[in-house]
Amino acid sequence: MKNIRNFCIIAHIDHGKSTLADRLLEYTQTVKITEGQMLDDMDLERERGITIKSHAIQMEYNYKGEKYILNLIDTPGHVDFSYEVSRSIAACEGALLVVDASQGVQAQTISNLYMALEHDLEIIPVMNKCDMASAMPEEVEDEIVDLLGCDRGDIIRASGKTGMGVEEILQAVVERIPCPKGDENAPLQALIFDSVFNSFRGIIAYFKVVNGVIRTGDKVKFFNTGKEYDADEVGVLKMDLVPRKELRTGDVGYIISGIKTSREVKVGDTITHIARPCDKAIEGFEEVKPMVFAGVYPIEAEEYENLRASLEKLQLNDASLTFQPESSLALGFGFRCGFLGLLHMEIVQERLDREFDMNVITTVPNVSYMVYDKQGGVQEVHNPGGMPDPTLIDHIEEPYIDASIITRTDYIGPIMTLCLGKRGELVRQDYISGNRVELHYRMPLGEIVIDFYDKLKSISKGYASFDYHQSGFRPSKLVKLDILLNGESVDALSTLTHFDNAYDLGRRMCEKLKELIPRQQFEIAIQAAIGAKIIARETIKAVRKDVTAKCYGGDVSRKRKLLEKQKRGKKRMKQIGTVEVPQKAFLAVLKLD
Repeated sequence: MKNIRNFCIIAHIDHGKSTLADRLLEYTQTVKITEGQMLDDMDLERERGITIKSHAIQMEYNYKGEKYILNLIDTPGHVDFSYEVSRSIAACEGALLVVDASQGVQAQTISNLYMALEHDLEIIPVMNKCDMASAMPEEVEDEIVDLLGCDRGDIIRASGKTGMGVEEILQAVVERIPCPKGDENAPLQALIFDSVFNSFRGIIAYFKVVNGVIRTGDKVKFFNTGKEYDADEVGVLKMDLVPRKELRTGDVGYIISGIKTSREVKVGDTITHIARPCDKAIEGFEEVKPMVFAGVYPIEAEEYENLRASLEKLQLNDASLTFQPESSLALGFGFRCGFLGLLHMEIVQERLDREFDMNVITTVPNVSYMVYDKQGGVQEVHNPGGMPDPTLIDHIEEPYIDASIITRTDYIGPIMTLCLGKRGELVRQDYISGNRVELHYRMPLGEIVIDFYDKLKSISKGYASFDYHQSGFRPSKLVKLDILLNGESVDALSTLTHFDNAYDLGRRMCEKLKELIPRQQFEIAIQAAIGAKIIARETIKAVRKDVTAKCYGGDVSRKRKLLEKQKRGKKRMKQIGTVEVPQKAFLAVLKLD
C-alpha cells in the first residue's frame, strides 16, 4: 500500500490538463500516444476540445529502484461539470493544480482548489505552458504563492506540449502525496465514484478501496440500496479494463457484477461484503443540486420508453443529471430534467442523439416556483404549463440564491451592471488579495438560469468565478408569457418572467420566431400574450403564386376574380393548416441575447 499514489489533475478550463496527462502516460510508458488527449475518448470531447467526463487510468513508475503504482484521474474544467470534479477528488489523496502560465489563476482554479482543500488533499502546484511566448512565469508564480501560501520552490514549471517538467511532476507525486490510509484487515469499504453502461456486461462501477480487500468471486452488497451481487470480475483501469485476482486497500479499480438496472447503482454508494459488512457508509459525498430544469420530449410519441431507458443509462455515466416524467399539450409525454447549466444541457442532448440515437425536443429552461392561491393553498410549479388560472393566484414566490463572484478589480463595474440587470442586490464585497475582489449578491435563480454565466465570462474575459447556494423563496411579481401561433398557444415556448421584463422579452421572442419559422402557403400571426392581453405581434406573410400571370391586357375584373379566388383558398388553408415550429426555434429562444 505504501507504493500507491492516487491523484487527480484540477484546473480552469483550457489550462492544458488533458495534454499534461498525455505526457505523464507517455513518460511512464503506459500507452503509446497516437493522437492528442488520449483520455478524452468521447467524439464530443474531441470535437469541442473540452473534457466532459473524468477519466481514471493506472500508471507504473520506477523511482529510486522501487515500483510505484500511480492512479491518475483527469477531470473537466468547466463549471457545468464541477460535480465530476468533486467525485474524482473524493477518490484521491492528492491533486496537481495546473495553472496556465499565460493566463494566471482563474475562477475555476479557485473553486476546484477549495473543493480539494475541503477533502484535505495534498496540492502540488504546476505552472503549465511555460514554453509559450506569452507566458508570464514570475507574475503567475506570485499569484500561486498568494493563493496557496506555498514556497516558490514548490511550484513545478512544466509544458504539456514539449514534455518539460514531467519527470519532476512524477517525482513530486511520489514524494509529496501521501499513500492511501486504511486498514486491510477491516471489513470491506469501497467508494463508487463513477459507473458506465456496457451493453454486453451490464453496469461497470468504478471504485476506490478505502478499507479491506475485494477478490474476484466475493459476495458483495451495495450499502445504500441494500442489493446483493457476486463480484464476477474486479480489476484495474488502464486504457482498457485489466482483470486482477484482488484489489487491496488504496487501489482504484472496477467491478462487474452483472447489474442490469441502472437504478441499483448510485454514485457515492459504498460496496461491502455480505458476510462481514462495514457498519456505516463512507461519508463526505454530497448530493448534486440541479440548477436548470427543462422538458425533454421524444419527437415520436412511441419513443417515450426508449427515452426513459436512454436517460437512465446516461445518468449512470453522468450522475449530475436528474429526471422525472411530465406531459405537455404540444409535445405529449416526456421528462422534466435537471441540469447543472446550459452547456451541460447541450451536451446531454448531443449524447442522447449520438450514443442512443434519440431525437429529442428541449423546452425553454426554467426553475421551480411556489404558487399561492386565494384559498391559502400552495403548489410547486416546475413549468409554466402547470400554472393555475391568473385570476386564482394570490402571489408567486421564486427561489433566490446567495451568489459569490470572485474577479479582478478591473471588472467590478460591468459585473455590477450585469447583476443589477438580473435583479440582484449587492450584499457585500471583500478584497481578497492585491487586485482580487469577492462580490456577494442575492439574486433570483430564474434570472441566472439562461445566460448569466456566459455573459459573466465574456465581460470578465473569463476571469470571474461564480458559485452559489440556494437561500429560500421570496415573493415576486411574475407573469406567464404565452406565445400564440395563429391564436393557438405553444406551451413549449411559454415562460414565467418578471413583469418588468415581459414586454421586452415578448417582442424579442416574436421577432426571433419570425426569422426562424419557414413561410407557409398562408399568413401566420405570431403573438406574445399575458393572459388575454396581446403585448406584441409579428406576421409571416404567405408564399403566393402569381395567379395573374396568364392575364395579359383585358379587363381588370378578370384579374380581380383570380385574386379573390386565391384569397378564398388561402383563408381555407389557414383554417386547417398547422404550423410546425422547428427545433432550432426552441433553441434560439434560449439564446435571445
